[in-house]
Amino acid sequence: MQHTAHQRPALGIMFVLMSCSSLQFGAAFAVTLFPLFGALAVSVSRLAIASIVVGSTVWLAARWRARRGDTMPPGPLSWSKEQWRAVIIFGLTFGMMNGFFYCAIDRIPIGLAVAVEFLGPLALASLLTRRMRDAVWVLCALAGMLVLGYEAAVGTDTDYLGLTFALIAGVFWALYIRSSAKVGALVPGASGLAVAMLVGAAFIAPVAAVVPAPQPLWNAAQDPMLLLMIFGTAMFASVIPYSAELMALRNLPQQVFSVLMSMEPAIAAIAGWALLNQETGPIRWVAICLLMTASVGITLTTAQSGSSRGRGTRSRAAARIGPVHG
Repeated sequence: MQHTAHQRPALGIMFVLMSCSSLQFGAAFAVTLFPLFGALAVSVSRLAIASIVVGSTVWLAARWRARRGDTMPPGPLSWSKEQWRAVIIFGLTFGMMNGFFYCAIDRIPIGLAVAVEFLGPLALASLLTRRMRDAVWVLCALAGMLVLGYEAAVGTDTDYLGLTFALIAGVFWALYIRSSAKVGALVPGASGLAVAMLVGAAFIAPVAAVVPAPQPLWNAAQDPMLLLMIFGTAMFASVIPYSAELMALRNLPQQVFSVLMSMEPAIAAIAGWALLNQETGPIRWVAICLLMTASVGITLTTAQSGSSRGRGTRSRAAARIGPVHG
């Protein structure tokens, strides 16, 4: 596989590991806040804080470029109706994906939730390729789900609502990939991501307000440690992974990046075990490995198909402009 002169694969792999680890450990930190404020309220705070941080960074970068005499990119106030429509749709899918994912990891282990959620992008990739050889990877993913179904049938602690939330999050993840690709084509820079995060937070905030929670989120203002944990969740689950993914894509071919990102379910399971004492038994590990194999396979065959047509490849992250979930 060829690398450009300025690419450093070892550094790129380090950034991928940083992104995956930060994303899943951020989700683990969020789980510790659920008993205090509820999953949806934590999701709202995470998106809102991340939006402010990313938006502030975009604004400062634009001001710095302006001082150097460079042209400032157009801000949200100068966007067209088409750009605003794309960003709002992106924000809605972003908010729903994160809201359902947080509801899922409130009820089931993080590793299991991420593995089930992977079915959304896998299904999307399978539908877009429409090649018979990709049926192998579809069957691999189905085998993973059958293993999870077997565990659910013989287990006594299966939370079907949590699994349903993870599946719905996967559907919105697929929609998120499609909508973010359009925003990436219409809106330059990361301003679209910042506004979409804010739209997502505003969309699920009314639901979070009516869903019963142990205490309102603003009570965290009385405890500096809780404020630090909420801010840390936003940084670990959004800002750091997004920045690390951008650096990784500068140092790795896109298909290599996407294959490495398929490690997320395993890293999520490790994060759940390390921080939350969540056990992932052998049956779940088999399912996780099958789903990861399907992800790697569909990525490689899609990349080969794109190369053969001379159009290059688009990785899972290259088709979007921000981190996945968590």
